[in-house]
Amino acid sequence: MSSPDLFVVCKNCGSEVSPYVTECPYCGKRVRKRAPNIGPDGEAIEGRRGRTRRRPPARSAHERPEPSDGRPLATIGVIVLSALATLILSTGFVSILDVGLLGPPGNELWLTLSTLFANPGPGYLFVVMLAVGVFGISLERRFGLFAVLVVFLLTGLAGSFAAIGIESYPAYGANSAALGLAFAWLLETRVSLARGADREPDMIGFGVMVVVLALLPFAEPSASFVAGAGGAAAGALLGLLLGSLRR
Repeated sequence: MSSPDLFVVCKNCGSEVSPYVTECPYCGKRVRKRAPNIGPDGEAIEGRRGRTRRRPPARSAHERPEPSDGRPLATIGVIVLSALATLILSTGFVSILDVGLLGPPGNELWLTLSTLFANPGPGYLFVVMLAVGVFGISLERRFGLFAVLVVFLLTGLAGSFAAIGIESYPAYGANSAALGLAFAWLLETRVSLARGADREPDMIGFGVMVVVLALLPFAEPSASFVAGAGGAAAGALLGLLLGSLRR
């Protein structure tokens, strides 16, 4: 490697000046466009603007990029749709008899889905959607939009069919889907922790929310204990599945 020049000659006044300055200290004329970068050994670093690429930090084998670093659109969509459905029911334009699971659905199996959005009143809606927001956002940031939608709908349907199987009526509202999201979060977190993931899950917050959701039928008869248990069981299974998908 050639050694750097000891000086350069100013083309304007002919003075010898340092190679590490951009303007001649004697006449003020520009000697070069920019000063070279100086390495740790005192030598000039050649190359365009002296830029070097930094290697990204190595990731742990148990880490992976988050699928979603933006807004949790699926979780927000579920909350907004549930709020709108509850508002429409409160106006009387649509009857709970038309969308809620108040008895055997017969050929109207779509009631097993619509009943998830027929939340009975603002208080019930707030409690259930708070849980949906907390656990839905967490799962959506890890697995993306479709994972939250699938967990919400499948656990809600599991709760509806559990209520139909044991004939536990009425059964409307999203307590089954909220419990499903909560237990999906719990089991996925447990699997990830067992694999060495670096997390600090809030188990106290989880326990408080689950207890409140599980006891909702005492305060609101339209919420079914059976539906909630069915949703929680389905959520646990889906949480194990999601945990197994992470590498």
